[in-house]
Amino acid sequence: MQSKMANHKLSQVFSIPKTAISTSISNQDAAQKISRIITKSGLKPLQRTPSLLSNLDSQTINLVLSNPSLPSHYCLAFFNFLQRNPSLVCHKPNLQAHLTLISRLYQARKFAEMRNILTCVATGSDLQCSVSDLVSLVDSASHDPKFVEKLCDMLFRVYADGKMFGESLKVFDYMVHNGLKFDDRSCIVYLLASKRCNKMVNCLGFFKRMIELNVGIDVYSMTIVIDGLCKEGSVKTARGLMTEMAGKGIKPNVITYNTLINAYIKSMDFEGVNEMLRLMEMDEIAYNAATYTVLMDWYGNSGKFDKAEKMFEEMHERGVQADIHAYTSIINCQCKMGNMKRAFSLFDELTERGLVTNAHTYGALIAGVCRTGKMDAAEMLLNEMQSRGFNVNRVIFNTLINGYCKIGKIDEALRVQSVMWKKGIEDDIFTYTTIANGLCRSDRHEEAKKLLFGVVDKRSDANAVSFTILIDIYCKEGNLVGAERLFQEMKKRRKKPNVVTYNALINGYTKIDKLKEGYRLKDEMESNGLSADVCTYTSLLHGECMFGKIEEALKLFKEIRRQGFEMNVVSYTAMISGLSKCGRSEEAFRLYDEMMKGGLTPDHRIYTCLVGNLHNAHSQS
Repeated sequence: MQSKMANHKLSQVFSIPKTAISTSISNQDAAQKISRIITKSGLKPLQRTPSLLSNLDSQTINLVLSNPSLPSHYCLAFFNFLQRNPSLVCHKPNLQAHLTLISRLYQARKFAEMRNILTCVATGSDLQCSVSDLVSLVDSASHDPKFVEKLCDMLFRVYADGKMFGESLKVFDYMVHNGLKFDDRSCIVYLLASKRCNKMVNCLGFFKRMIELNVGIDVYSMTIVIDGLCKEGSVKTARGLMTEMAGKGIKPNVITYNTLINAYIKSMDFEGVNEMLRLMEMDEIAYNAATYTVLMDWYGNSGKFDKAEKMFEEMHERGVQADIHAYTSIINCQCKMGNMKRAFSLFDELTERGLVTNAHTYGALIAGVCRTGKMDAAEMLLNEMQSRGFNVNRVIFNTLINGYCKIGKIDEALRVQSVMWKKGIEDDIFTYTTIANGLCRSDRHEEAKKLLFGVVDKRSDANAVSFTILIDIYCKEGNLVGAERLFQEMKKRRKKPNVVTYNALINGYTKIDKLKEGYRLKDEMESNGLSADVCTYTSLLHGECMFGKIEEALKLFKEIRRQGFEMNVVSYTAMISGLSKCGRSEEAFRLYDEMMKGGLTPDHRIYTCLVGNLHNAHSQS
């Protein structure tokens, strides 16, 4: 009974036989009059005739829209007029009116406008009906199967774009069940929409349906799913899907491989990267600019700058045109190496080639000059970047702040922070810890403590670095009670101490002759999976030397070598100082010669120790 009523309703929408419509003469007359006015003079006369619209009901609206003598563009204009002026009419266009207009637009091949009206049907709360009812009504009322097919396909897309994936799948099921032809591009729309919404269960599930039905399966649809899986971290599933599809004759292309290579790099699975490169070679798939860029980024971030440069040279040799992303990648590598001359040469080269720089290119150059302490050059690049319309983001502001802090210009760093605030950009934890470090280097410990206590007390993103800087300040002030309290608070908040945290405390304890505590912390650190570094051993060595325990210090000095750590000036200075104080000048000078041969430059403390040792030896003789 309900199905008969639905079919009867939609037969009114599309065919409108006179026998099925109990329309009064006044309805027909009003519809004819409105149609003539619109055809002759447009919509403005309707606004000047409120009496004509005041009694306008749903039947009259539908008669106007279905009038074959009224061109479809006038129907659309009338429909939009009613939507924009709801106060002028008693009834808004109902579902029947929407479907009538959709049919007229289809006949006129106005598909973009048809989609807009269909979107209103799909998303309008007062128009929505179940997918099965809507589709079956359209199907039963239309005499053009192509129209039903087009409408269903478009409705599938509309639901997908509107994130209504359940409804979209119901339309898909209806089309499959009724043998309606499906546009392969519509499958792509659904896959992309679900991927954008991070609905990878939906995305992968639908792709498997596509495989079962052999609908829209190609390398592009496969790569969309693989990309979505990789972005959510399901790299193993993505790799398995590629293998499965290759068995079905769908071979991966360079974009598929690039996607997986990038995912393996992010997950630090270098074996996976090399496997993809081997497969590309086997399949004879040439690298494109994106492949080279991903590899250059990988090598650059791993410190293998020579390999990154080799990739860039190979691009040119193989005739692959480097885009702005490739240039930015190699510029970033050169900046990390400190080779700013080469970086600026590449920047000039890309400009000469007509490539348009972006914020990332400027960001790499700014980071490079900041590393070398050339802050005037950084400010010039910043001004040029802004003059070209690029917004300065938090990362670049933090880079500038860090650059000024490293050269001891803390007030300039605070000025940059103030500019950042004025632009509406909030500080992050990196900003605070960088400034706090800068304040410490300038011996402005009280300001650093005030800043960091504000971070620790008020910010949820306070990290191990924030606590570590505070602990280090307290240790340098000799306040080990305060340092230990912060250390326990840090663990209580589940901010895992790192090697630097432990080293700050170890250094603090060894300076006040609490070597036992220092060794205890070293053991604790190693039991937590952290490895002691050269700073750990040097702090303990320095403590042993300070309090005359030279043999223990020599054991630690040998341990540093045994562990394979690179000896530094601090280690040599502590050991030479300890030997000198004990009158063991020959051993002290032997270490001095060894240090010089190793290319290390002694500081004034070593000379003071050695000269003092000679003076003491001369006095005793």
